Amino acid sequence: MDSSRGVAYRIGMRVLPFVHALSSLLFLASTTAQVVGVEITRREDVLGGREFGAAGAYETLVGTVTFAFDPAAPGNRAVVDLDLAPRDREGRIPARADLHVIQPKDAAKRSGVALLEVCNRGGKSLLARFCGGRHGADPRSEADFGDGLLLHAGHTLLWVGWQFDVPDREGLLRFHAPRAQGDERAIEGLVRANWLVEDDADALPLAHRDHRPYRPAKADDPRNVLTERGDGKTSPLEATRRVVPRELWHFVDDERAIALDGGFLRGRIYELVYAAREPAIVGLGLAALRDVALHAKTAADCPFPARHVVAIGISQSGRLLRHALAQDFHTAPAGPDAGIALAFDGVFAIVAGAGRGSFNHRFAQPSRDAHRLHSFEYPTDLFPFTSRAVDDAVTGMRGGIVEGRTRRAPKIFQLNGGYEYWGRAASLAHTTVDGASDVEPLPTERLYAIAGAQHFDQGLPPAARGEVAVHRGHPLDTIVVQRALLVALIDWVTNDREPPPSRIPRIADATLVPREELRFPALPAPAVPPAPYVPRRLDFGPAFEEGIAGFEPPRAGAPFGVRVPQTDELGNELGGIRTIELLVPLATYAPWHPHALFPSEPEPFVGSLIPLPRDEAERTRTNDPRPSLAELQPSLEVYRERVRAAIERLVGERLLLPVDRERVAAHADSLWQWLTAR
Repeated sequence: MDSSRGVAYRIGMRVLPFVHALSSLLFLASTTAQVVGVEITRREDVLGGREFGAAGAYETLVGTVTFAFDPAAPGNRAVVDLDLAPRDREGRIPARADLHVIQPKDAAKRSGVALLEVCNRGGKSLLARFCGGRHGADPRSEADFGDGLLLHAGHTLLWVGWQFDVPDREGLLRFHAPRAQGDERAIEGLVRANWLVEDDADALPLAHRDHRPYRPAKADDPRNVLTERGDGKTSPLEATRRVVPRELWHFVDDERAIALDGGFLRGRIYELVYAAREPAIVGLGLAALRDVALHAKTAADCPFPARHVVAIGISQSGRLLRHALAQDFHTAPAGPDAGIALAFDGVFAIVAGAGRGSFNHRFAQPSRDAHRLHSFEYPTDLFPFTSRAVDDAVTGMRGGIVEGRTRRAPKIFQLNGGYEYWGRAASLAHTTVDGASDVEPLPTERLYAIAGAQHFDQGLPPAARGEVAVHRGHPLDTIVVQRALLVALIDWVTNDREPPPSRIPRIADATLVPREELRFPALPAPAVPPAPYVPRRLDFGPAFEEGIAGFEPPRAGAPFGVRVPQTDELGNELGGIRTIELLVPLATYAPWHPHALFPSEPEPFVGSLIPLPRDEAERTRTNDPRPSLAELQPSLEVYRERVRAAIERLVGERLLLPVDRERVAAHADSLWQWLTAR
């Protein structure tokens, strides 16, 4: 044990020596042939050789993985446009990906588990999320590693680029994808970009979040059309699109952006459809993740070997893991006589909602997501949503993310928060598409929801307790739950120990309801959004089954049946996992917050903190229907006693690690001090 950190808890399994089983190598050798080389360009000790308990010292490897994809391999046939990629002399398709590894230096001290984080837009979050470290593209300092929880367990941390268009910033990991090429003419197609303009702007970027855009094929192509909607006063969602005359707008910044005569106006939605050429073969990024995982598990010369690989994705990359499951990119590209090998033994999709994404079609833009006012009508929320196969009576389709699509499934955790039910249609991941009935998870799957959680964690709001009634963002701590669930998933994968049962709001017990049945207290402010994000059935054209969009924007059809968690008398959500903030409440933690431009619309990603009235006098003065803080928690001593009892309950349910007891107690104390201060 490293006494300087005091972290002795092991994640999922003991730190043991391991070797690859020869029989596994012989059985799976053919599946790893698509990784043809790993070049390490930097190798250095982590924190100068500091030891992490029994796992000893760690090292960092930085380099590149080289691939030669076989277009005829069964596991590659789902990659859109692979037949149009340039080939080498052997008829294979070359590509490469950036690589970053952190692992114990001594192979005998490695746990045998590699945690493969699917990079969110090229970044790295494993250390920040699960070790409390600082976010950074190249972790090297003490602050980057936090309490070192994952390292004390002896696990290998693995990142590999899968996204071709990540921003040009140092440290971001990229997949260097080939481009589709025609025999005589360049491949062309339609690309779409849309924006809600929150402040008047002179120019708008074609790509999402500073990513690399597809360039227009010709600036004067008649297929290039810009539309505008809204009046800047009311939500523009239902407003009619108006075509902006072509002579009024122009491609600028080396055709990476557009400018409009007179500028783009605040409160409007603008949408551009334009013709582009030479699409990246985006779906190969999915194959790259699969093949690096298989290489780690089976190649005798792999510099980062592992017995088990657990894939972890957060938000965008959580959706990618759902997409990988739906298209069977989690199994080996072996032939029918070689058997089926799992690339990912476990999958942890975090705050992915019910979505997938733009990860494997022609001119796909992987960064695009789906919200009510931002990045809408991309192929993010498409049937099916549940792992089990269900019917869609509207279209006559039947399907599931996992059931009926693969011959072998990994162990799966899906974790959402309250925000994902309001902003990312998370209920569809475990209900029928009309929202009428629950759909039970598969035996190899657990679904969890953290009641009231927003999309990401943050600290206490900067404003003092008494300055405003409603604070933007709230300090509900979900990371402690995520740490505990990762422990449980690794234990399930390595030791076959059953994890905690699924914890989600359900239709059967009335903790999951239509918006109109929500019993949120009638507070003076804020108003509950009139509706959650509700995806619609989208028609991208007759060739979209093959990954080619013909309609941009797509034709919108009937909506799906989205449900939201019911609330208690304080407005805190019922069902799912209730953390310390809800078990011993001092405030209402709403997973939505009014948008600054259009208060009837929820702002993406953030929630609201609504402190309880301090006493009966404040409750009467503010016309607050909730009980007062003095009534619920009569003293700090009583509050602390209840917090300690709630902590032990969560530890007993394996939803909190014993090592995190003090962190949670200290967090509870800080909430009390902040919320009772005047």
